[in-house]
Amino acid sequence: MSDVRKTIEAVWKIESARLIAGIARVTRDIGIAEELAQDALVTALEQWPEEGIPANPAAWLMTAAKRRAIDYLRRGQMLARKQGEITRELEFQQQQLADAMDQSLDQVIDDDILRLIFTACHPVLAMDARIALTLRLVCGLTTAEIARAFLVPEKTLGQRIFRAKKTLSEAQVPFETPRGDELRNRVASVLSVIYLIFNEGYSATSGDEWMRAELCDDALRLGRMLVQLLPEEPEASGLLALMEIQASRTAARRGQEGEAILLFNQDRSLWDFAQIQRGLTALEHAQKQGGGTGNYTLQAAIAACHARARTPEETNWERILLLYDALLQISPSPIVALNRAVAVGMAQGPAAGLDAVDKVASEPALAGYHLLPSVRGDLLMKLGRLPEAREEIERAISLTQNLREQELLTQRLRKAEKQQHP
Repeated sequence: MSDVRKTIEAVWKIESARLIAGIARVTRDIGIAEELAQDALVTALEQWPEEGIPANPAAWLMTAAKRRAIDYLRRGQMLARKQGEITRELEFQQQQLADAMDQSLDQVIDDDILRLIFTACHPVLAMDARIALTLRLVCGLTTAEIARAFLVPEKTLGQRIFRAKKTLSEAQVPFETPRGDELRNRVASVLSVIYLIFNEGYSATSGDEWMRAELCDDALRLGRMLVQLLPEEPEASGLLALMEIQASRTAARRGQEGEAILLFNQDRSLWDFAQIQRGLTALEHAQKQGGGTGNYTLQAAIAACHARARTPEETNWERILLLYDALLQISPSPIVALNRAVAVGMAQGPAAGLDAVDKVASEPALAGYHLLPSVRGDLLMKLGRLPEAREEIERAISLTQNLREQELLTQRLRKAEKQQHP
């Protein structure tokens, strides 16, 4: 029975978005659509262990969901009008729904999925709600899985998802793909959600794991899906390129005990070069689409500089610095400026890097950001200013909430102490 359950869970993760999107096209409510799709899942959990796994599990689930959607539609119509007045309309609606579901069965990725993504990432929702709802509806993660990934109580996460669906319903957000200027604005929202999911997976903000590879995988799946749905959107390809290149380092970023390994110290033979090539191809596509100066495409170009370097010493820091200059022009932020300062330090020396860091150190957005003292500490160590370096590293340790990052910084602190008192 456990094997059957695992099969059901795997099918659900793959097919749930299509199920929910297909039903939502007719019900116009993703909350109701998810409930009906979940009902079909419950039926599968009840019947498949006894009757065996059907030859086409996805079609079975879609058929079961279709029946429940028709029942829901019938109940709604009967509440709205007297039964005698709705017979012909109900028959028409049932046929419309059946046709819509049958059409969904023949489409692996279709406009319904795109509508679902845009709805889950609607700006009417807070960013944490968009992220949770996207992982739930589009990626098929359970509430418990999302809660574990973001280290929040399951009850809290469940309430967040419930409120998000309620907000969409109350705001009467249409289940549709936006057009014109609204489409560009909404694409930016979708890309932000995917980017934040990936970043949390790539560098966990808290907990005892350096990264959460499952979240990276979910973000990559969303990114690949979006590029298929919007092939002419350069920033979608740019973001996919960035994620593919960054994720290619996964095996080299963690040691045997899960400890963090920074880029400069990684065994580059462990990088996934096939994934790097996919990223470079996506980057080339983004640039051909006219997205060479987009936020994500520029970040991907920076990542590509690292990916092309066979050793840390071969890294083209001068080009990386130029790319950060361009990024600052279109996306000015203290964090981008801090990253640029690191590039200055590598291209022009630690003194120039420290000067660049100190120019942004007073920014309020960096007040509690652990990487500011971490970067300063590293540059001060290179300059031999060890007492100051130790003070900065201790501050960085106090600010980070990630155990693996604390360990990494503690090692750096010991190195500073050893240099100070050999």
